[in-house]
Amino acid sequence: MNIPFLDNWLRRHDEAPEHAGGPGPGDRDPERAEAIASLLSECELLRARAADAGLELDDSPASLSALDQLPPRWRDDPEELPWLGNDAGLYLGTVIVRTVPGAVWHIWPGGQPVVRLVSGREIRVVEAGLEWAVNGAPELSQVYAEAAEA
Repeated sequence: MNIPFLDNWLRRHDEAPEHAGGPGPGDRDPERAEAIASLLSECELLRARAADAGLELDDSPASLSALDQLPPRWRDDPEELPWLGNDAGLYLGTVIVRTVPGAVWHIWPGGQPVVRLVSGREIRVVEAGLEWAVNGAPELSQVYAEAAEA
């Protein structure tokens, strides 16, 4: 899912063409990388729905397992479903970036956020979140486990 406000923000803050892809392992501006990570970690809709179910999202791998166990009531609302899936993917990415050594956010030139692992593998977390929201698979905790192994 393209995030236009992030794409515009990146365009305004890019100093050189080599930064067009967003923060990666070689990014020289940790403040910029932290600002992007902060934006991507908000996930307001997912956090609100989790709170409604009595679940506090603490950015831990255990919280991904807890999300996997929630009854998928969001599937009853076709307008909310893609937004919740997007948030689920961003939350998954947030947990990976905060807990898997060397994992960083990377923004593709089209605005798509992915998580880049130290191995160079990129995880399309938004796509994984959408699949989880729509189908229940792959489970968020499973995607996390695969990232943590890499």
